[in-house]
Amino acid sequence: MNVANMVEIKTTGTKSHKKRNLWLKIFGGIVGALVLFMGIVFIVNIISNGVEKKKIESYGQYVNVDGKKMNVLIQGSGDQTVVLLPGQGTPTPALDFKLLIDEISPNYKVVVVEPFGYGLSDETKKERTTENIVSEVHEALQQLGINRYTLMGHSITGLYGASYVNTYRDEVVAFVGIDSSVPNQPGMDVKLPIKSMQFLKKSGLMRLVQKVSGDPYESLAFDEHTKEQMRLISNQVAGNPTLMNELSHLGSNFKNGEKLTIPNDLPLLLFVQSNNEHNKQWIPLHEEQVKQSAQGKMIPMEGSHYLHHTKFKEIAEAFKEYMKQIQ
Repeated sequence: MNVANMVEIKTTGTKSHKKRNLWLKIFGGIVGALVLFMGIVFIVNIISNGVEKKKIESYGQYVNVDGKKMNVLIQGSGDQTVVLLPGQGTPTPALDFKLLIDEISPNYKVVVVEPFGYGLSDETKKERTTENIVSEVHEALQQLGINRYTLMGHSITGLYGASYVNTYRDEVVAFVGIDSSVPNQPGMDVKLPIKSMQFLKKSGLMRLVQKVSGDPYESLAFDEHTKEQMRLISNQVAGNPTLMNELSHLGSNFKNGEKLTIPNDLPLLLFVQSNNEHNKQWIPLHEEQVKQSAQGKMIPMEGSHYLHHTKFKEIAEAFKEYMKQIQ
């Protein structure tokens, strides 16, 4: 090998070495920047949680259930009682239902139960099976001496409620669903990214995502103070271990309850989203469920899954009219 070739090989090797070092520096810089970014997000989340927790205002009252505190809001003093239950993962049930509560409470005693992990209620390590959730809600009502009521609820309450009305049929006057789930609806066995969601919560990335996603309550009729409280509580509650445990039981809860039906003698009123583009069988599924009740009625409504955010006046009026008819 001549000298020229040796020089060329050495030069080529030097260039490759420099190029490799450059890429390593770039990669190291990117990793360092990501670590710094994640550290800042994590610290900001910890500090913000501490500051925001002090700004949360209490509402409702606590009842002792299974050695823990469950928060319950009671509004109105009518002769008849309506018990409201939230959709899965709704962080602030009592505030989320506020617009509807204000419409119904002049005529009814409205009781909003915040299950464990929701709103101002304690968390729990007890498995979030349908049976446990239903039993705990019932115990809260027993503690308050409430033993005759209409059960009304959103979303997942369609599943929990079907179990509830069969278990405590002698207490429930009627069941009212607000775009409520149907026990036999398909596609509920999907595997959810629970660990990824937990990481988002613990790392602070969930707060960041919510921040850049915009205000979900901005265009709604809630007053500004209520909106602020909903944001504060949501940042504390969203993604907590109790709610994640409930989410992990979603598939098994639906599987175990797929044959649940509404008792034929129980009045049933369903407000159903008519423009559900993700499930073309949404209306037919609810039409079939309505047939299970001798006094079943379905009212389609155009809007979001949270119909009570925008259709609260229509829901309240239709509900009151329906209750007059069945009585």
